[in-house]
Amino acid sequence: QVQLVESGGGLVQAGGSLRLSCEASGRTFSSYGMGWFRQAPGKEREFVAYVSASGVGISYADSVKGRFTISRDNTKNTGYLQMNSPKPEDTAVYYCAVRYSGGGYFRADNYDYWGRGTQVTVSS
Repeated sequence: QVQLVESGGGLVQAGGSLRLSCEASGRTFSSYGMGWFRQAPGKEREFVAYVSASGVGISYADSVKGRFTISRDNTKNTGYLQMNSPKPEDTAVYYCAVRYSGGGYFRADNYDYWGRGTQVTVSS
């Protein structure tokens, strides 16, 4: 079992910055790939970013590429999502998730454990 707790969400102005954190406990965090997803009201949960267990492999959704940065610190059992220049359309509940097995990292159903989410609201 892995428990995930997101933090760092809140209200931010468009063009500002915000850093989300995802603290893991339980099984060895460094064994899992980690992803960030988001879900806006009335919309499906969508992939935002992924970082491999080692931190070497990284991928982003086109909508956030160049603005968001995913990272992890396995010594602290924590993952991060740095959100720079957010836009109002980035408003959503952001979830971190980890996966032990393979399959497409952009698919939510390929993740084994999820946090409860943190709300991010971007004002224009």
